[in-house]
Amino acid sequence: MARWTRWLPVAVVPAAVAAVVAGSQAGAAADLPDRSPQQVLALMAQRDDQPFSGTFRQTSDLGLPALPQGAGTGTGTGTGAGAGGLTPAELLDVLTGSHTGRVYVGGPDTARLQVMDALAERDAVRNGRDVWLYDSRENAATHLTLPAEHGTGGGHDGGAGATGTGSPDQLADRMVAELQPTTALAVGQDVEVAGRPAYQLVLTPKPADTLVGSVEIAVDGATGLPLRVAVLARDHKPAFEAAFTALDLGAPDAARFAFTPPPGAKVTQKAVPEHDGAAGPQGTGPEPTVVGSGWDAVAVLPAGTVDPAAVPMLQQAGQPVAGGRLVSSRLVNALLADDGRVLVGAVPLERLQAAAGK
Repeated sequence: MARWTRWLPVAVVPAAVAAVVAGSQAGAAADLPDRSPQQVLALMAQRDDQPFSGTFRQTSDLGLPALPQGAGTGTGTGTGAGAGGLTPAELLDVLTGSHTGRVYVGGPDTARLQVMDALAERDAVRNGRDVWLYDSRENAATHLTLPAEHGTGGGHDGGAGATGTGSPDQLADRMVAELQPTTALAVGQDVEVAGRPAYQLVLTPKPADTLVGSVEIAVDGATGLPLRVAVLARDHKPAFEAAFTALDLGAPDAARFAFTPPPGAKVTQKAVPEHDGAAGPQGTGPEPTVVGSGWDAVAVLPAGTVDPAAVPMLQQAGQPVAGGRLVSSRLVNALLADDGRVLVGAVPLERLQAAAGK
């Protein structure tokens, strides 16, 4: 997929948190009416498609090993550069240090994300079925056409449990029921993010076999909009944080969602195929599998599914261990098994090795 889609290190964060867009300055205390974790979740669930725009900052301190000199610094032979993919060096760059960006949301099918790099900018723009991905450094753009929607997606069939819809309190009840077996929920001290008072929802994993210490989500006390997310490692220090530094709840100018490639840009046209829920896997190769569930789950990628351009860099960055080579960080570990498989999870090495033997 395009470079911007891989900008946020979502592989590090459990899926329940991966979809949150957020960012910094959460130091000041605020004073909001007391709410339980379930009530804060209900506040998040009742948030509608209110337009907004904001500036955010992402910082990562994953403790990743140093990139071997000269490894992955070119466009490589894998997914390529520009609007089409990240080189290993670029992937390491977005997983470390600090990055700033802007987000504009006009509704459920209009949004724009801008990520500012040194002397460059990456854009992702959705306007209805049209999606544009643009990299100014390469002056390259990818145009995706989304499939036509099948129905309204409103889920007004009374089957709230099956469709994921329902009243905010029902959604919160289901979220709590799903989280409680593996996660302790609490509401910490109120904070202020981007000048707005927010509740701080704290998710603490119950399993011992995870590198994630806790996840903090600052939730706007008035709108339910997530303003900040921080993933703390077992040492109680943030390994990943993203938070708004400025927020405007007004509707962005519609022109923000009208994208035209600059003169001379290389444009690639792609159509996203429609997926039939009754159909089998689209690919012909082996599918990744997951061992376990929740915080200590391990993703197992079959041999040959990792971008060949990244393999030499990973091999050099890894340390030899029983069964392969380990690429470790404060929040996620990857085992490059001797048989070509890659096992990834927010878990210790021993958990990866056990999963490799299954």
